[in-house]
Amino acid sequence: MIPTEPIGSIPRPPELVAAIRGGAGPDALAPLLDAAVRATVAAFEASGSPVISDGEQGKLDNFWCYPVHGCANTAPDGFHIPLPVGAGGRQHRMPRLTHGPFGYARHADGFLRAAQRHATRPLKQAVISPSALSLMYPPEGLPGYPREQFLEDLVREHETEIRRCLEAGAHKVQVDFAEGPLAMRLDPSGALLASFVHLNNMALGRFSDAERALIGLHVSPAGVGGGDVDYADLLPTLFEIRAGSFYIAMAGQPDPERVLRIARDYARPGQRVFVGVTDPRDARVESAQQVRDRVLLASRYLEPGRLGTTDDAGFAPFFDDDSLSRATAFAKVRARVEGTRLAAALLQGAA
Repeated sequence: MIPTEPIGSIPRPPELVAAIRGGAGPDALAPLLDAAVRATVAAFEASGSPVISDGEQGKLDNFWCYPVHGCANTAPDGFHIPLPVGAGGRQHRMPRLTHGPFGYARHADGFLRAAQRHATRPLKQAVISPSALSLMYPPEGLPGYPREQFLEDLVREHETEIRRCLEAGAHKVQVDFAEGPLAMRLDPSGALLASFVHLNNMALGRFSDAERALIGLHVSPAGVGGGDVDYADLLPTLFEIRAGSFYIAMAGQPDPERVLRIARDYARPGQRVFVGVTDPRDARVESAQQVRDRVLLASRYLEPGRLGTTDDAGFAPFFDDDSLSRATAFAKVRARVEGTRLAAALLQGAA
């Protein structure tokens, strides 16, 4: 009655993190990655989650730059991702494009196929948005490779990635839009956010209505860069993106009813809203009863046919995040699943 899905990332096993930090090559990493994916899939399935993910174990740097990690036509001094992470406050940068043409080094369907070898339940796959990767292009431009051509190549690669994931059997493809809140911090006028929305719609416009029903978009007001932005400045524009599902952080919000009213007023017909019912920024594990009550509150604003539940965000979007343990992350997943089940039973009984 009420679908529930994870956002994606789960903290990596310590031995995998140590190997990545130590510069281990592909041959040395391969068995560690397979073991991490196998263990993550098993833990997800043991949680009772009806939809699972690979926990983004194979994204060896971060959720933002995985398609271009190691590309030969990049330099490491690109856009600074203003997010302190748990492992010693390490900072991350995007690669900077040095010359054209732009292309992905890897597509996310590879992660999906690796997880499918171990999974018995539906798998969703998270991908990065084209608007996030657009920040690779240097402000001064590139000789012989205009920004317009770069954006065309970028949109084509994003479309290809989503199609490959759908063809591989993804239950849902989730586009991560972490740069949405960042856009509002960089440009409070909203012009930058509007340009990001337009770019994402350029890609989504290449899909049919049936295909877009399998494509979702995740955003949190924390996003990247520090303090939260006001959802009132973000959500109305967000719902202009032509995705079928929206995953929005709610559990960590000081006034969730205000956010729910905005979602009710601006979500378009046919768009399902997955509300966050666990907060990865809080090490305390929610009870199933807390989750149940959050779902029941959301159901006062969003009818069950348009409502789903999720986590506010991934638990470890950067490979070296260690603010939460794997055990805590999966405890929160179990609370989300059980609390959603409890709420659905009450709502069904009241129907």
